[in-house]
Amino acid sequence: MPESDRPRPVANARRLAAEAFGSFWLVVGGCGAAVLAAGAAVPGSIGPLGVSLAFGRTVFTMAFAVGFISGGHFNPAVGVGLFAAGRFPARDLPGYIAAQLVGATLGAAAVALLAAGQPAFDLATGGLAANGYGAHSPGGYGLTSAFVVGLASRWLFAHDRRDQSLGPISDMPIERMVGHDRRAAEAQR
Repeated sequence: MPESDRPRPVANARRLAAEAFGSFWLVVGGCGAAVLAAGAAVPGSIGPLGVSLAFGRTVFTMAFAVGFISGGHFNPAVGVGLFAAGRFPARDLPGYIAAQLVGATLGAAAVALLAAGQPAFDLATGGLAANGYGAHSPGGYGLTSAFVVGLASRWLFAHDRRDQSLGPISDMPIERMVGHDRRAAEAQR
């Protein structure tokens, strides 16, 4: 096996730790905002716009803080999507997903611990910002609506045909915003 093909345990551990920390922060910052600061029962609620901004802020801060180490996926759907598009190696996917699940679980535990300090909070009935369709949808949207949105978004991402010859401007906008070039992170592997 050539030296360049051998896994680098320290580099891999750093990437997985960065993904776990980013996932933890995403859950604490995003879901925490939804659980602790949104909703009709919360005085001075930040509402859906505030929750959206909180999620954006958490992704931005983690992309800036640790994105250069791991690529800043922080969500298994991102890694799976990048793999499906041929932009992420299969050998790294299980470790990334495991690290993200560990980080997200610890984040959910932290949010539950914080929310337990509110007298009216009940984990069994309130959940931790879980959503879905029907009764679990903030807007009451049905299964058909959820399916159409999911299918359309997956189709759009699967059919990304950006011209890779454009170099740096063909990368994701978030990478450009935080000054991160994914190719630099890949070169460290």
